Amino acid sequence: MHVKTMEGLAGASMSMKLMNTPMRVYKEAERRGDTGVMERAMGYAGDFADKTEDYQKATEKGMKEDAKEAREKAKTEQENAIQKRREQREEMEKRIAESRNGDTDTVRISESGKAALDEKTDSVQTGADNGISAEETADAIKMESAIYTETGEKAESEPGANFSVSV
Repeated sequence: MHVKTMEGLAGASMSMKLMNTPMRVYKEAERRGDTGVMERAMGYAGDFADKTEDYQKATEKGMKEDAKEAREKAKTEQENAIQKRREQREEMEKRIAESRNGDTDTVRISESGKAALDEKTDSVQTGADNGISAEETADAIKMESAIYTETGEKAESEPGANFSVSV
């Protein structure tokens, strides 16, 4: 909360409380019929009412400043969020470009390998027996994966070694 707002609220509250005293004096003087005291008491009450209005204006001014600061802060936060998203997007685009331009390996399956794969999947799909059980066919399709070195030779993997690939 802005300082002006706090000052205005506190001042208005105090002025309203202080106005109770001259009002009480006014009511007592009215019962006694003392018009001079009544006039003075109303003058004091009017002064406190004027001070209350001044404090109310200060409160309104402080609230406007609070709202202005809040709008500016929200705008700044929004601009920061937009800039952060742009940076993230640019970073992601760089990663994608690097992955496209990077050294990648390609896998080519020979025609005989494709034919063998098609035969095995067709026999599994049609339920053909051909003297081979469905489990053996499924096992044949799920061949052991292999890792190859730069020279093209099959590299032996260590037993129990776990590999993870991040994309």
